[in-house]
Amino acid sequence: MPSESTLPRYMTRFRCIAERCEDTCCSGLKVPVSGSHWQRMQAVVSSDPEESERLRQCVSPNPGGAPTEQAFIQMRPDGHCPLLDAERLCSLQRRHGDALLPDICATFPRVVTRWGERVEVSGTLACPEVARSCLLEEDALEPVPLPASSPHVTRPETARHIPVDTEDAYTFHAETVRAAMLRLLHRREYPLASRLAMLGQLAYGLDDFYFRGTEAFRGEARSGAEARLNKVLQRFERPDILDAVHRDFTGLTLPGGPCVGLFRSVLKARMAAGRGERFSSLVRGVLDSLRLENGGASDLDAAWHTYAERWSHLEARYGERVHRYFHNSTEHQLWRAPFTDSPSLLAYVFRLTLRVGLLRLTLAGHPRVAELRHKPSPTSESQEHLDRAAVETFQLLAKHVEQSPDYLSLAEGLVGPGRGAETLGKVLVFATF
Repeated sequence: MPSESTLPRYMTRFRCIAERCEDTCCSGLKVPVSGSHWQRMQAVVSSDPEESERLRQCVSPNPGGAPTEQAFIQMRPDGHCPLLDAERLCSLQRRHGDALLPDICATFPRVVTRWGERVEVSGTLACPEVARSCLLEEDALEPVPLPASSPHVTRPETARHIPVDTEDAYTFHAETVRAAMLRLLHRREYPLASRLAMLGQLAYGLDDFYFRGTEAFRGEARSGAEARLNKVLQRFERPDILDAVHRDFTGLTLPGGPCVGLFRSVLKARMAAGRGERFSSLVRGVLDSLRLENGGASDLDAAWHTYAERWSHLEARYGERVHRYFHNSTEHQLWRAPFTDSPSLLAYVFRLTLRVGLLRLTLAGHPRVAELRHKPSPTSESQEHLDRAAVETFQLLAKHVEQSPDYLSLAEGLVGPGRGAETLGKVLVFATF
């Protein structure tokens, strides 16, 4: 198990670009305020009746909520925070400093996870500048030591804590399992789709004894279960096994229309929830580009063929660049969202494949990507357009879809119990998309 606190290299390069950013940190989000911060905010502005009244109108108390959710900042109809000034910067921060900000505002876009005593810092792609730093550079996900006085750990008490307890085999062995997953993900001689299938097969190999709440590692059975765990992980180090998974997976031919219909429903539902103009504009452009605004099964199949043609064009013209977006994003997800959040490793891998499928469809449907079909050959200008489309796609889906309760409920419903051959089959379906 690693003993050193780390962060990915892209976070060492991250710098907030403030008013130059195309988005604001809080737009479209629900911002909770802890009880202690709500009291402090009220006390600090109490000497200014005008500011005090404005704060009262902007923040709604939530007395029955958890200690971290004693109030919520009420977003404006356009999805922006009412505390932003004319330059789209936080007026509260400008007047009173970071100390008065709610925890989520003070820490965004950083994600701090404590594994026992060890700290990992990552970012969220919901920030455009983090998305640029993460998606576009080859070495973005290289782990580097976290300095002892890192500015990225501004409020250590808010860090997510995952106890590494020998009595909880699921978390105790989590870093060993994640390391094996990362090694598979780094096998770039295979397409990402095949690597996702490999992750699914690995998870399936562990599925009957390694999951949340497992009793397989208790007492005298512990050494046998650990030996079995290591045997499965080592099996997926073997080239012949990986070649076989890749060969069998690439032989699958599955209809894409139903997946297109599912992803269309997700995008339309989130747009209907009023997620802000940038997100709505993207979704409208994607649906129009793929002719998915309305229609039945035949239209879904037509959209699937359009998607497949565009994806083939992207890979032929910009393959290395596009593959980097998706590789970096998927590796980022392994660091940013520990699989111990899911009831099983297989359920987690299903979520990974579902996410990749939605991102692929949205990027292929992006109007800028559609325009690239008419370019005779790749140029620095066309690559810049593609980069901008990718950053916008990954950032807006991270912010407005991936953590939304309705999307999480959909994923949970699709995966069901998250165990067994049926779940593996669903992994393979979405991995082929």
